[in-house]
Amino acid sequence: MNSQIRRCRETALHILKPSRKEIERGMAIHRESIVWDAYGFAPVAAIDGDAIKKAINTGASAVEIQDMTEEMMMTDFVMNKQARHEYIEAWEASGVTCVMQNAGEEGNSVNRLLKRHARFTWVTDMLKPQIRKVISPEEVASARKENLHCLCFTGNGVPLAGEYISVEEELRYIRIFFQMGTRMMHLTYNRRNLLGDGCVEPSNGGLSDFGRTVIKEMNRTGIIVDVAHSGQQTSLEACRASSSPVVASHSACMSLRKHVRAKTDEVIGPIADTGGYIGICAIPAFLGGSGDISAFLDHICHAVRKFGAEHVAIGTDHGYTSSRSGKEYRKVPLHRNRTSWESFWPKNDPMFDKKWESPEKQMSLAWTNWPLFTVGLVQRGLSEKQIAAVIGGNVMRVCREVRSKSEFKGIPGNPDS
Repeated sequence: MNSQIRRCRETALHILKPSRKEIERGMAIHRESIVWDAYGFAPVAAIDGDAIKKAINTGASAVEIQDMTEEMMMTDFVMNKQARHEYIEAWEASGVTCVMQNAGEEGNSVNRLLKRHARFTWVTDMLKPQIRKVISPEEVASARKENLHCLCFTGNGVPLAGEYISVEEELRYIRIFFQMGTRMMHLTYNRRNLLGDGCVEPSNGGLSDFGRTVIKEMNRTGIIVDVAHSGQQTSLEACRASSSPVVASHSACMSLRKHVRAKTDEVIGPIADTGGYIGICAIPAFLGGSGDISAFLDHICHAVRKFGAEHVAIGTDHGYTSSRSGKEYRKVPLHRNRTSWESFWPKNDPMFDKKWESPEKQMSLAWTNWPLFTVGLVQRGLSEKQIAAVIGGNVMRVCREVRSKSEFKGIPGNPDS
């Protein structure tokens, strides 16, 4: 482990205080299980601060700066040997087999959604066999047997044509993105869109008629319906409209923390009834309480007790950040842009309270601490079967069930054929 990974590990161990027996059992379960992050990010590279500074000083637009930054963070380890070493080191420390990778920028624009998809496709093309792109749970199982790692793509929006000629015409890119490898999509992202209300819309208006049509197409194609950023009513109505499991891939339990990104028990129940799951995120402000690994485990255990371990997953909503990131960001001149469209939060949202940015909270929830998430579940008394379901088995199951109800279940080479 590098010093950053080691410090995070030590911070979490100090909070958990597990016995040697609990550590050994948790580590063994982690090693022997398929570990699938229900929504997150592969390790993130550092930016080139000098290049960003030069672009800003020569008048680059906010969009250009964002694209440059994302390109560097998502792909630098392909060409940079030092960055690649740290990238692989973080994967190995995490023990994660697969990440449901954020591979589509927030929104419904095809052009926006394509950019991250292309970047992560290139990464998996260039770093094979250590990192591969997968489109089925069988490929994830194969990667686990070979001790390799993989990405399964999800998009932060449903791709729409944006031409509004007919409903059928508007839906055509859903199938295209499926063919490119996307296996999960957000219905909404914080704000209201054509499909329904996001989690921050005060009206909580629910799913639109078009949203119901979109869900039918996602079911038919074999794409998981994700309501993580959807409003409570939109989430409920999505469960009623879907013939396949629905998930809230990276969320929290509203009964433990009143936050717009959390789900009420009255919503988690119907999600479970579809066969889906709630993925608990590792974001201090969303968790409340102590805001650290202990609070994170509280949310997981509440959901397990209330809805069953078969309906709970872990969607960290973050990844390992390069140890060089801080140094490189300090090179970038301070520049203020208007608030982005999707960054739609109540002004009094607790996420803006600096106490949630404490290093101890953040470090205890580090992505490379995944093995200690498993150790923590051992401490909380979950059985090996329950733990295996939560740390990856439920994502495997939902992927299989969604595919089995799609029109592609009988294609050649598909285990459901």
